[in-house]
Amino acid sequence: MARKFFVGGNFKMNPTSREQKKALVKVLNEADLDPNVEVVIAPPAIYLIPLQDLLRKEVQVAAQNCYFKSSGAFTGEISPAQLVDAGVPYVILGHSERRTLFHETSELVAQKTRAAIDAGLRVILCVGETLAEREAERTKEVVEAQLAPVVATLKKDDWEKVVIAPAHADIRAFLASAVAPEVAESVRIIYGGSVTAANSKELGSQKDVDGFLVGGASLKPEFVDIINTKRALASS
Repeated sequence: MARKFFVGGNFKMNPTSREQKKALVKVLNEADLDPNVEVVIAPPAIYLIPLQDLLRKEVQVAAQNCYFKSSGAFTGEISPAQLVDAGVPYVILGHSERRTLFHETSELVAQKTRAAIDAGLRVILCVGETLAEREAERTKEVVEAQLAPVVATLKKDDWEKVVIAPAHADIRAFLASAVAPEVAESVRIIYGGSVTAANSKELGSQKDVDGFLVGGASLKPEFVDIINTKRALASS
């Protein structure tokens, strides 16, 4: 079965006002979006429910993070159970900023992934190397090490609820050997580097790239062009 193209927009700690939020929603709601693309945006947690109520039904929302406990004395955290109760379908886990700025280990990311799937969420799982690791040609080693705890934690059937966002797409062979060939063939691997309207067609035409996790460009009108990458490729 063909893997459905996936475009996620990670707003990070933006927008900074309700007016900016409304402007982003207006662009997405009025755009001619490719119906063959799964579109998910991840606003700051404070905007999740308001955005979900305002957005057209074809655009889903994701939390940018969650904890691995369903409840308890964990000030500042959001639980997978709370996200499910709020009707949020996706969560981003393991983003490079969580790993580097907040020192989240791959083992913690694996715990969160297990908890999120158990609660009923789908996971956008981020893996990737730092610039120094890339320059040292350690990309494959680093990415496989980040994936290994997740592989050890998930069951084979869980992978249908996971979208992987790496800085490179050369991990399908690892999944084939570490999990199963059918999982490697079916799981969506999306590009998690810098994506813009200017480079989306080139990136989207690469083998094994099933979509994007977009950062800053998801806050601009060009995000619509990125969503429609496959349509543009088909017509060119």
